[in-house]
Amino acid sequence: MSKLWDRMRLVPTVVRLASHAPRNPHAAWERYWSGIQTTGHDGEVLWDSDSPAERNQYTDLVLAHFDPTLPVIDIGCGNGTYTRWLASLFPKVHGIDVSAGAVARATREARDIPNCSFSVLDGATAGAGEILLQQLGPANVFVRGVFHVLKPAKQASLAANLRTIVGSTGRVFLAETNFPGNSLDYLAGLGATSDHMPSQLQRALEHLPRPGRFGARERSRVFPAADWRVLADGPVNIDVVPMVQAGHPQAVPGYFALLAGANAE
Repeated sequence: MSKLWDRMRLVPTVVRLASHAPRNPHAAWERYWSGIQTTGHDGEVLWDSDSPAERNQYTDLVLAHFDPTLPVIDIGCGNGTYTRWLASLFPKVHGIDVSAGAVARATREARDIPNCSFSVLDGATAGAGEILLQQLGPANVFVRGVFHVLKPAKQASLAANLRTIVGSTGRVFLAETNFPGNSLDYLAGLGATSDHMPSQLQRALEHLPRPGRFGARERSRVFPAADWRVLADGPVNIDVVPMVQAGHPQAVPGYFALLAGANAE
């Protein structure tokens, strides 16, 4: 009972903070990134842990399945932490994000990496796949933590654009939050209490769309078998910045999938 009471005491704080979030997702992301001062392991961005342990879960899979002759597109790149990592593995990497502020920061943080570039684009907008295909040709795609913050219609639109981008030779790797409990359990697990809200969580609640979960069930709906083939999938840890105890890693249960088009070579 005490655990349930603790969770319920969080509700007024969550409602108050979330009431400030812009209704327009593009405006929300732009306002979020415009206020960010620090990134990385001890920074203000909840999901930007810059964690070697998380990257190690992905490295063998992308190296084994991404054709290195194709460019890699990092969808929803934010400040480019994973774009820079991918650029250490592949010859050409391009990050896109809906926020001009995020792209400006990513460009600065990658200024010494010549095979890494960025542009402002909403990957879930109709026609975005054709734009990227014309600019870069067929590509591999990396997506971390995007589908779980999109509404179902936008999830379907993003998946359709990815199908255009990968063609018959590219692959998609996605990793998403797949927390099994409710939203209050999720916040409590990250360090929120009725008396204290970690600043990274507070910023996310005040600015961003409400997240959901994205696991195998959601993936099967968004990436139907008629269009996609699952090469591998399973659980992963999505690392976040330390909020419970300084310097101690924190992870959220997640889900990964490696996908190819149904007619892939």
